[in-house]
Amino acid sequence: MIAHSLTIALAQLNLTVGDIAGNLKRIEQAVADAASADLVVFPELSLTGYAPEDLLYRPDLYAQLDDAIHALERLSKQKALLVGHPVNDGDHRYNALTLFSEGRQQATYYKQKLPNYGVFDEKRYFSAGQGPMVVTVGEHRLGLLICEDIWSPDVARQTREAGADILISVNASPYEEYKHAQRLQVLRARCLETELPLVYVNLVGGQDEVIFDGNSMVLNAAGELVVSLPHCEEAITPVEFRKRDVLTKQLVSQPDRDAAMYQALVLALRDYVNKNQFPGVLLGLSGGIDSALTLALAVDALGAERVHAVMMPYSYTSQMSVEDATEQAKLLGCEFDVVPIEPMVQAFLGQLNPLFGDREKDTTEENLQARCRGVVLMALSNKHGKLLLTTGNKSELAVGYCTLYGDMCGGFAPIKDLPKSMVYALSNYRNTLGSAIPVRVIERPPSAELAPDQKDEDSLPPYDMLDEIIEGYVERDMSISDLVAQGYPRDRVRDVVRLIERNEYKRRQGAVGPKVTRRNFNKDRRMPITQGYLKSMLESS
Repeated sequence: MIAHSLTIALAQLNLTVGDIAGNLKRIEQAVADAASADLVVFPELSLTGYAPEDLLYRPDLYAQLDDAIHALERLSKQKALLVGHPVNDGDHRYNALTLFSEGRQQATYYKQKLPNYGVFDEKRYFSAGQGPMVVTVGEHRLGLLICEDIWSPDVARQTREAGADILISVNASPYEEYKHAQRLQVLRARCLETELPLVYVNLVGGQDEVIFDGNSMVLNAAGELVVSLPHCEEAITPVEFRKRDVLTKQLVSQPDRDAAMYQALVLALRDYVNKNQFPGVLLGLSGGIDSALTLALAVDALGAERVHAVMMPYSYTSQMSVEDATEQAKLLGCEFDVVPIEPMVQAFLGQLNPLFGDREKDTTEENLQARCRGVVLMALSNKHGKLLLTTGNKSELAVGYCTLYGDMCGGFAPIKDLPKSMVYALSNYRNTLGSAIPVRVIERPPSAELAPDQKDEDSLPPYDMLDEIIEGYVERDMSISDLVAQGYPRDRVRDVVRLIERNEYKRRQGAVGPKVTRRNFNKDRRMPITQGYLKSMLESS
């Protein structure tokens, strides 16, 4: 007797945290679009979006969830659904996955492995489930897993021992550089260990600092990738199974590192603006590479008609910078204005100089220029309701090479987790898609142009060295001695580490921005501002 097949649709959706009614509509539409499927599988915590954070403490959230659950029961009369949602039983909260079919909840699984590292705080909100769950749909027995569960060999093994024919993992797995390859390695290991095929459905979309990149997939029992869904795009893909055999083969091309990161940043920016209902964005366009890349991202995310760039020259601003900013705005077709700030700076100096007395000029006067620019941009943001984008990169934020209430003004920082070397790489990548950033912007030495003939390397190590020291110290927790042993000059390392630790107070006041590296400066790395560790570390090194 030949077993019947089962068609499972992978619903890789972009959902909004807290918008339960809106997310329910997206689920209902996905069910309609998956007409050929017997079962539709949705990502982790689909009803609330991920991560709902302290919304999970609100009783009224669960009142809304109850209504949505009843709607899903009615919807399941059409076809079976696997939907992620929180459960509050009065004593505990759970990260849950429910099988809806034939008009009712057939079974609910509680996530067993709760991540509590990096961007995750699940032990703050949820209790862990106990034991595996296998459900039957048609003639197929499906083992249910939620995200972190699949990273545990024991959970997958126990699910197989409970009788599963197919492993199904629903996920809200964030993007970071090289994450897709890491996931694929883990999923292959689970398939080889259990000798079962695996369905991996991931969320897609931007959520504040976190990007969910999709890249859902199906692997066969031999650990071979047989179905893949796109990077950073929504998709609904049906996959046919017969017991443990995957009958469908459908692969999409995987973008390379630079393309994947650029697409992820575009998605993060678009979702932050649109989900928070801003009409558009504006930014200061300096003629430098950071603002140039930010402008390209903004235009690609929102369209030129929703982007306003403002050049704010001072006496130290080179003609080259004015020309390059003007050229880029024309290339991308966005609104562009020039607002000279010299009258503002001089007005401030006229009031302040009597108070400054005979003190020499220093960074105070430089910061005053940046703060005048911040005032201009914030005024335009307030008047037009557009979101102000900040343009600082990770290298600058790490060492405090930025001005509070100046170039740090704004509501979203698209490139705040990009090291300077990656800013150059993504700028070059963007120009392979069409001219967007003047070549001279990429090739000229970087400068804040806050003083005559100023270059970044007057104050900082070369960016290649700086980025490697930051990566070692911040992302890999290497000590000063470790970094010196890698060949970096001790004085340089000590200076960079001192700057990193002393500028935590600045970073705390900066705009949110999307995480793309292994460890960013907010969710991932949480350091005290007031601390004596730096002093003891420097004394011992």
